[in-house]
Amino acid sequence: MKDMNDMNKIEVLRKVLNDLNLDGLLITDHHSLIYYTGFGGEGFAVVTANKNIILTDSRYTEAAQKASDFEVREFNAKKSASEHFVEIVKGENVRKLGFEDQGISYADYMKFEKWCSNEFMDEPIVLLSMGNALYEPRQIKSDEEVELLRQAEHIGDLAFEDVLKVLRPGMTELEVAAELEYSMKRHGAEGFSFETIAASGVNSSMPHAVPTEKKLENGDFLTMDFGCIYKGYCSDMTRTVCIGKASDEQKKVYNIVLSAQLAVLDSVRAGLMCKNVDKIARDYIANQGYGDYFGHGLGHSVGLYIHERPAFNTKDTTILAPNMILTDEPGIYLPGKFGVRIEDMILITADGCEPLAHSPKELIEL
Repeated sequence: MKDMNDMNKIEVLRKVLNDLNLDGLLITDHHSLIYYTGFGGEGFAVVTANKNIILTDSRYTEAAQKASDFEVREFNAKKSASEHFVEIVKGENVRKLGFEDQGISYADYMKFEKWCSNEFMDEPIVLLSMGNALYEPRQIKSDEEVELLRQAEHIGDLAFEDVLKVLRPGMTELEVAAELEYSMKRHGAEGFSFETIAASGVNSSMPHAVPTEKKLENGDFLTMDFGCIYKGYCSDMTRTVCIGKASDEQKKVYNIVLSAQLAVLDSVRAGLMCKNVDKIARDYIANQGYGDYFGHGLGHSVGLYIHERPAFNTKDTTILAPNMILTDEPGIYLPGKFGVRIEDMILITADGCEPLAHSPKELIEL
């Protein structure tokens, strides 16, 4: 059988059916639905050996038909989603139905379990976890996906360029976040990958600080972590700048983080294990005396969702392959003082990597 990288998405789903010895697949995760069907609205899909069906309501029927080659069935007041579901699985003689245990709420699981034991069933259907089976094919991006991710990160570059022109003492963190988001939208973003982070001064020591009404002050480090969605695909980048002149301590910490980030860019390539890439940055920061202040993983994969697999952390044993895209984002966070993080999305290649962000990384003092 062909390798998954050489198969179309329907073939991938059929392979999962065979490999897991299932009669059907239940696709409920929003990003899995987009990836495998092309449809990004509300609903779910059922795939069997002979059928590929999206079930949705009248708000999305036309959109699903335009976006996907799957058969689209509409549930409504005349025929409910459960009635459609029972009809499909009975007609396809489904006895073992795979579900996305990592992408379904407890309430939805209980709903489908109830449908699988419906009184109109000849015998109950067993719901079986698919684990990572639907997620693993998303790790290696197609050339088309790479270009979409490249453009999404380019929009981030443009937003960073724009925000540098307006940053000033007295501006609030909330205003900084708003400027970044406005710029990303103006440059073609359809949405945001996550809640924009703009953290200044002592707030910058919190890796995922929420923007506040705190005003930027001279001497503050300002960490901006932001990303957009472009044609369904996410971007993610972080830059830290100084409002006014940086102190010697700030410069020292900044340069340690930058050196760690660049060390990864110089070393990463296909064939390395993810946890060993994390170790490159982590060991460097520890050797400089700041190991206790770098608590999070070095990075994560990015695609239709902002945090995909694999990840650069201390445990992930995934072997990197060409066309994986992950973030390289070391940081040092000194409680009560300041924090620094620098982040690029990087495209893994056979003999190295390509940073997708091109914004300057040397310390900028405004």
